Amino acid sequence: MLLEFPELDGDYWAPELFPLFKNRIMSPSRPDFQEYLQVLGLEANAEPIEILAANGGRRLTDAYEVFPKLVKQEDGSFVSRFFLHGNKYVSDAGRQRLNSLRVDEELYVAVELTNPSTELAVLVLTTDYQVLGWAPHYLVDDLTMAMAETGGKCSAKVVRVNPQPLPSRQRLLVELRCHWTDHEPRSGPDYQPLVE
Repeated sequence: MLLEFPELDGDYWAPELFPLFKNRIMSPSRPDFQEYLQVLGLEANAEPIEILAANGGRRLTDAYEVFPKLVKQEDGSFVSRFFLHGNKYVSDAGRQRLNSLRVDEELYVAVELTNPSTELAVLVLTTDYQVLGWAPHYLVDDLTMAMAETGGKCSAKVVRVNPQPLPSRQRLLVELRCHWTDHEPRSGPDYQPLVE
C-alpha cells in the first residue's frame, strides 16, 4: 500500500503528476536539466510523464519503479525502450564491451532459463555474443511470448551509451522491436487494475 494512495479500491485523478511521481523527475529549472534529458534519450520538449516513463521513477530511498505500457500496434508490432539492467553482474569483458558500443549498433536478445536470481530472464548481448546485461524483469513475460511467437525474431539496437560516472542503471539505453500474433501485453495477473 502507498501512503499517498491509501484506498486500494479508490480512483485517483489529477491534472498534473501527483507529488509521489513529480518528485521522481528532475526539476526543469535545474541548469543540468537538458543534459538529463539527453541521458534519457529524450527531446528537449519532453513532457513530465515521458520523463517518468524513461527514468523509471527510481530513487535510492524506496523500491518503487514506474514503466510505460507496451502498446501493440494493429499489425502486432511493438517497440520498447529500456535501460539495461544488471550490468554489474556481467563479466569484466562485458563491461568493457559496453564502453565500445555505438549508437544504432545491433544487439541480440535471448531467453535465459537458468537465471540464478529470477530463473526466467531476457539477456541482452552484442552480435559477437558478449553478454551486456538483462532486460528489466517487468518486460520478461511479454518479451518471451514475443520471441516464442516469432521464433526469436526480435531486433534490438543501442539508442545511447551514457559515460561514467553515471550509475550503471543508466549506462545503456536499448530499443527493442518485436511482434505478437495472439498475445496481449500486460495481460497477466500482476498487471490487472485494482479498480474497474
